[in-house]
Amino acid sequence: GEDPGAIGPSGLKEKDVVLAVALKLRDRLNTLPGTRAMLTRDGDYFVPLQERVRKARRVQADLFVSVHADAFLTPKARGASVFALSSGAASSTAARWMADKENAADVVGGVNQRAMKDAQVLRAMLEMSTAAQIKDSLRVGHEILQRIALVGTLHKTRVEQASFAVLKAPDVPSILVETAFISNPEEERLLRSARYQDKLVDALVTGIRRHFARNPPRGRQRSL
Repeated sequence: GEDPGAIGPSGLKEKDVVLAVALKLRDRLNTLPGTRAMLTRDGDYFVPLQERVRKARRVQADLFVSVHADAFLTPKARGASVFALSSGAASSTAARWMADKENAADVVGGVNQRAMKDAQVLRAMLEMSTAAQIKDSLRVGHEILQRIALVGTLHKTRVEQASFAVLKAPDVPSILVETAFISNPEEERLLRSARYQDKLVDALVTGIRRHFARNPPRGRQRSL
């Protein structure tokens, strides 16, 4: 849409890079047996942050990956990063979902009618769900970070944690991947390269495959 995201020194737009990477990632994942990748958008249009989360929940996703290209005030900053939801966010995330009781009950499906009417029980269950989501997100984030380290520079060698809005689905493991600093001239040049984008996609696919090989997703009844 109108928001280009970060813009590199030579004019490369974040939205163009991450859409290209996401399309390649979807196509690669869809070649894997038992895997179906879906995008929150597949063109140049805006989708609100909360709607991206709702879309992931609507299809009962086993993993949500948000792809970005970072920027900083100076061109020296460089390297890829992976983020999961912050550990202290479980309570605030539960509070947000509690604002819509029907939505909250849907997240912790299976609770009885009495529990749904008990705000404290429902909130506790939401916090437990979010804590489990963070644990799974850190696992997959670690796998992906290890693979990206073989492709390029890391900004941080561990999975970082923050309260990004797109990571706040309490029942969907979610990570945010900063592929590189588009504000760094050298990394902007790499991000423009189809070959480098392919290497990034390889790293993401391998990390996701390794995670699910070790932590198979629970079975769900889906209608896609």
